[in-house]
Amino acid sequence: MVTYPLVVDLVFRALADPTRRALLDALFARDGQSVQALCALVPEMTRFGVMKHLEILEGANLVTTRREGRTKLHFLNPVPIQQVADRWIGKYAQPFTRALVDLQTDLEHRTA
Repeated sequence: MVTYPLVVDLVFRALADPTRRALLDALFARDGQSVQALCALVPEMTRFGVMKHLEILEGANLVTTRREGRTKLHFLNPVPIQQVADRWIGKYAQPFTRALVDLQTDLEHRTA
């Protein structure tokens, strides 16, 4: 069985939940938001629930934080997503991409 680095598992686990994906989308749209601002995006969830989701995102290094006075601001860190795409998803897409390029080249040579 193939094993992957823990970071890959953490990123996939974090991205598996629609609420966490919504929080990441919100940070993509406007970085540096407080918990209060993020809670407004998920009104059906308690503040504690949103904070638990943010902890999971921080644990996967998808979100970083910075304190400004008493406010904790949350920032999107897209690097782990790109690393997973490069290392894991890219290897599955590459053969199909190569096949499409070869097909295009073949069709262009036939019509010339």
